[in-house]
Amino acid sequence: MPLTIEGKHPLKGEVEIIGAKNAVLPIMAATLLTADECLLENVPYIEDIRNMVKVLQHLGVAARFEGPNVLRIKATRISKAYLPRELAQKMRASFLVVGPLLARFGQARAPHPGGCAIGTRPVSVDLKGFQTMGSELDLSDGDYVLQAPRLKGERLILDYPSHTGTENLMMAACLAAGTTIIENASIEPEVIDLANFLCAMGARVHGAGTSTIQIEGTPRLHGAAYRIMPDRMEAGTFALAALITGGSVRMDGSVSPYLGALTNKMRSAGAEVIDTRECYEVRAPEVLMPTDIQTYPYPGFPTDLQAPFTTTMTQANGNSSIYETMFDGRLGYVTELVNMGARIDVSESGRMAMVHGPTPLKGAQVSALDIRSGAALILAALAAEGSTTIQNVLYIDRGYQDIDVKLQQLGSVIARTEEEARLCPAANCEEPVEWGIAPLQYQ
Repeated sequence: MPLTIEGKHPLKGEVEIIGAKNAVLPIMAATLLTADECLLENVPYIEDIRNMVKVLQHLGVAARFEGPNVLRIKATRISKAYLPRELAQKMRASFLVVGPLLARFGQARAPHPGGCAIGTRPVSVDLKGFQTMGSELDLSDGDYVLQAPRLKGERLILDYPSHTGTENLMMAACLAAGTTIIENASIEPEVIDLANFLCAMGARVHGAGTSTIQIEGTPRLHGAAYRIMPDRMEAGTFALAALITGGSVRMDGSVSPYLGALTNKMRSAGAEVIDTRECYEVRAPEVLMPTDIQTYPYPGFPTDLQAPFTTTMTQANGNSSIYETMFDGRLGYVTELVNMGARIDVSESGRMAMVHGPTPLKGAQVSALDIRSGAALILAALAAEGSTTIQNVLYIDRGYQDIDVKLQQLGSVIARTEEEARLCPAANCEEPVEWGIAPLQYQ
């Protein structure tokens, strides 16, 4: 499933940033908390979202896109409370339906979730919290089986600030009896977006964006219309693409509040960054300076931008150190960069790397290992001499809508082969898609 990119074309212009994948997925799961209809705007039409739609439809939910980036969901008649293995193994976010199912129906069954191969990603925070709130937990044929007549509000102290754990427990607490307090909660912006959606549904959530979240349980939530926050990872990817190609890219200023750590590091590398409420723009310097990063939960440097930043530093005038603190397998993509001519040393632990720049990159055949390493390879190809072919593009499509089209609009030379048919509602759909506002058909 290749993308072919001709390098050495500076990116220039404006790019539109779509809604955040990591905000949409838990919000889609949250629609299970009500029998009423929910309308979500600014939803990216990407592989992970399509898979989550399949998860909801498997449960008996009526869910479909009704226009460009508009998703309508109604969970009136839930026919199942279990998640099949073939869907669960496609992405980690599938496990987010467990909290809402357990809260609304008193039961849920799901296998351990899959997703990108970037290291150990446990669900122990979620399960421990559900048990504290009164759920029974059993293992059956490798599945987690949870049951609770009604969850009870409790004080939950998370072992670490897991964002999926925080989201799952926050959703479960909305219909629990009494008040739940989540301490050591994730403060990621996507958690705040979920809390805002839950409040729009009638939930009583306080403190999202801090390490302590309080949820007052209520017997019922109602439907809501909601617009998803912009994707800071997509924005960061295009910002770094401007840097590595020696170009300039601007986007709507709504992303500015979420990119503080990246903005700081790009300025350290010599970039000119304009970050106002109206505009976010990155202009590459004549000489890119080496810059060290260490990933950390928000507001630290995001692990999802570590691979694109590492790639960018291959063009810096000196050595840059990279320390991945969050996932033990996230530097696996370095082998692909080395095949393109990069000089990067990775420690035995697999968590630290030293990037020796500047290194002339050369076009090659490479493969994406996960969403963000795929984005990193695109950046490398944009900076390389000659043509690069990237395989396993499905990984990239899991996180980026029309990334090739957007890059073309910025001046890159990029193409998909005919057999690489993008699953897009505008063209080359896997099945017919009709936009409209006709009533949903319920199972």
